[in-house]
Amino acid sequence: MDIFSPVRSFADLITYDLLNLGKDSYLGSAANFFIYDVIKIGFLLLIINYSMAVIRYYFPMEKVKNILTKRRWLGLDYLFAALLGVITPFCSCSSIPLFIGFVGAGIPLGVTFAFLISSPLVNEASLYLFPAMFGIKATLIYNIIGIAVAVTGGMIIQKLKLDKYVSRELLKFRSRLQILKEQGGRPLQLKELVRYWWQDGWNITRQVFPYVLLGVGIGAAIHGFVPASLAERYLSSKEWWAVPLAVLIGAPFYANSVGVIPVMEALVGKGVPLGTALAFMTSIVTVSVPELLILRKVMKWQLLATFLSITIIGIVIMGYALNAIL
Repeated sequence: MDIFSPVRSFADLITYDLLNLGKDSYLGSAANFFIYDVIKIGFLLLIINYSMAVIRYYFPMEKVKNILTKRRWLGLDYLFAALLGVITPFCSCSSIPLFIGFVGAGIPLGVTFAFLISSPLVNEASLYLFPAMFGIKATLIYNIIGIAVAVTGGMIIQKLKLDKYVSRELLKFRSRLQILKEQGGRPLQLKELVRYWWQDGWNITRQVFPYVLLGVGIGAAIHGFVPASLAERYLSSKEWWAVPLAVLIGAPFYANSVGVIPVMEALVGKGVPLGTALAFMTSIVTVSVPELLILRKVMKWQLLATFLSITIIGIVIMGYALNAIL
């Protein structure tokens, strides 16, 4: 069941009934995409930031942070974050609100990036569509490599200690004890708490949302414009450069995996190697321009470049591995 089906119905109503745009027209597709994604991501952003404000107030996040950074976890925290990304029904832009919530709650940066990488890269579509289209073997290889890329990427980012490149506003949170101290020991009344939680969540939401509008706007402008003929022409090559080229061609575009998988299936049917087609698909859903624009608001370019480099290298490795094995 699609939890965002009411949003989809509303976007269809506005686009096709009120604005009377054609369903098969470029303008209609772009407008529908923009309305749907802005509402969906804005809703997620607000709800998650508000929820995290409540969590920050009641839970000892510093203790949680210390527990997650202890060596005894042996990478299980990264694996858990990556698996959480697999089961969340979010595209790359939609996973950013939860990423922001994790960072604001004090969860280690590397763990949050394990989630951010895996959420669009290895998602629910790969679990129920891949077996039918490409077989169990390809599905298992894709998922295992994808999770390994997310876990490894998170560990590398944590090891590099890049927390200083995250927006300071996302790391400013006050615990319940701090607030009590500021109030002279007087606990906040329910009405005051609700107001505090709303302001805390809204402060982050209002800073990020303009970038959501910009990112989704660019995504809407290029939505549905997947150069299948161009991909068929150049990506069917068995040369080494085909996989990196697939990543470069796919990166400017933006779509979720469900929308791209049929295109990928068509490419494979035209003779494009499966690994090359997968590299094309995963670059679209993982390192899209709209996602990078939104992420640029919450992190400095050094961290963004590190994330981008790790993800692209992981996608290329995945493409080469699938081409070699299958």
